[in-house]
Amino acid sequence: MCLINHLARAVPNLFTIGNLLSGVFSITFNMNGYFRTAAMFIFLSAIFDLFDGRLARRLKVNSEFGVELDSLADIVSLGVAPALLFYCLEAPSFLTTIAFMLFPTMGALRLAKFNVKPTRGYFMGLPITAAGLLMACLGVFQYSNSLITILLSILMVSPIRIKKL
Repeated sequence: MCLINHLARAVPNLFTIGNLLSGVFSITFNMNGYFRTAAMFIFLSAIFDLFDGRLARRLKVNSEFGVELDSLADIVSLGVAPALLFYCLEAPSFLTTIAFMLFPTMGALRLAKFNVKPTRGYFMGLPITAAGLLMACLGVFQYSNSLITILLSILMVSPIRIKKL
């Protein structure tokens, strides 16, 4: 019984590691100029992110460790990876640099705020997953825009309520 319990506790974290590794693969493909593939790995990371929490709740193995690991993985795969994809597709400028720095920073702040004060039934601010997926969608079409990136960054830390699906 103890072995089964240990395996059940590990499964959601394996999905979280899949999320993180998808983000790392996205960054790697991006650095090599494979922008659409990089965007696809961001989509894959969101799929892993969707299932890790659901599995933890279903298996009743929620933990602080899992919550923190999930946030760290999300910052890489849904914050840094989409920001880097944007940065590589956008013409260099001061605004591009500001948007590049703002996106993962606001994503990290949003995740920290949610971890400290979780909400039920709604999200406060745009979830980093939604913002990262929108950036990945733009990346699929090899399009980027500093103003859109800054807007998404601001929306992540905004006081707007978004109903959970």
